[in-house]
Parts: sequence; structure tokens; C-alpha cells
Amino acid sequence: MLHAERPYLTSHRGDVVILPVYNEAPTVGSVIEAVRQVFDGVIIVVDDGSTDDTKEILGARHDIVSVCHMENRGYGRSLADGFDMARAVGAERVVTMDCDGQHEPAHIPAFLDALADADIVSGSRYLDERGAVGIAPEERRAVNARVTAAINELTRWGITDAFCGFKAYRASALDRMRLTESGYALPLELWARAWQAGLSVIELPVERIYFDGDRSFGEDLDDPERRLAYYMRVWHHALSREV
Repeated sequence: MLHAERPYLTSHRGDVVILPVYNEAPTVGSVIEAVRQVFDGVIIVVDDGSTDDTKEILGARHDIVSVCHMENRGYGRSLADGFDMARAVGAERVVTMDCDGQHEPAHIPAFLDALADADIVSGSRYLDERGAVGIAPEERRAVNARVTAAINELTRWGITDAFCGFKAYRASALDRMRLTESGYALPLELWARAWQAGLSVIELPVERIYFDGDRSFGEDLDDPERRLAYYMRVWHHALSREV
């Protein structure tokens, strides 16, 4: 992981970092430590029914707020519950990032600073040619490209990565989006809601890191065509409903 010197620590009282986790025992501790190197605000960890040692690792810490699902409820639900907790603690700016080691916490201050210029700051693994670790599965890149193109066709945002989980939000922007999708297609509902609400979006480059290209999406979603159909179904359904 990248490391930032302590002088770059960000400590704005209204800042929150949300980490959704599911069976991340090998990485969750080191990721939280890396976040703490650059961030002195509230860290909310949403454990989505982990069956490994994640729960015990989180329970031993006293510098985080834990939200625990008794059973696996989905990535989208984890983020939504994280957003609700962020509101409860008075968040003004919110960062989300994955906890599997694929996102570099050292970028958190830059994402927060960029909220001066946009409602949503979204990471992109394809915005420039930063160093890559591991190989991005071709079918995932293809699905991402097709979904991103569909979003840009409507919104004209010109984004390059629809699915990067490293994002920052103004809390006021989150309050203008009603999110109900519980699964991996939550980003599609979010983009639809952001466009409907007239929110501004910018991207920042992040590293393209893949440690487990064979990681399962579950159920029938490992098939790329079925996964694409699911994503587009959620996208069109969200657009057909009011904000």
C-alpha cells in the first residue's frame, strides 16, 4: 500500500470513511491501519455477515464504528447502511472504499479535497496509466466498458469507470439520492439517482489493483452476459422511478 506522512493527516470533524467488508480477515486490519495514517475522522465498517475472523478483528478495535449484519445482505445494502450511520454521526463528507487491499487509503485526502468542485468524486482505474498490480479479467473490463458507455450516452459525464468503489460524496448529495438496490448493481442505481438529481461528478485516477481475478459475484452473476443484463435492468428501472 502507499503510505502518506502524518503531516498530511486529514481531521475535518464532519468526515467519515465507510468500509464495507465480507470475509476480509486477511486485509481488514491493515486497511484500517492505512486509513488511520491519513484520516483522523470516523471510520464506519459494515460487516456483511462475515463467516471468517472479520467480526473478531473488528471487535478488538476501539477506533471504529461497526455495523454488523447477522447474515449476508449484499454490497448495496452494506453501503446504504453505512450511509445511514454516517448521517447519524453528522457526516458532511463521506468516502467509500473497498477493504480487500485494492484501494490505496493514501488518496483519501485528495478525494475529500476534490469535493470542493463536485458533489461526487469517483475513482477511475482507467483514467490514466497508473501502475497496475495483477491482471484485470477481460470480461470484467468489457462489462464495465459497456455499462460506462450507456451511462455516458445519457448523462454526458464522460466518466471512464462505472464500478470503482473508491468514491467521495458531499453528505448533501447523498440526501438527494434514494438508494434501494441491495446487490452489486448499487452503482447503477446511484448513477441514475445522481443524474436525476442534477449532481455534479468528477473522476480522480486510482491504481488498478487485482489480487483475485477469480472472485465470485455469487448466484448466476459470474456469467458476464447475465451480469450485464442485471446491471442494465437496475439502471433502466432506476431511471423509470422518481428520485
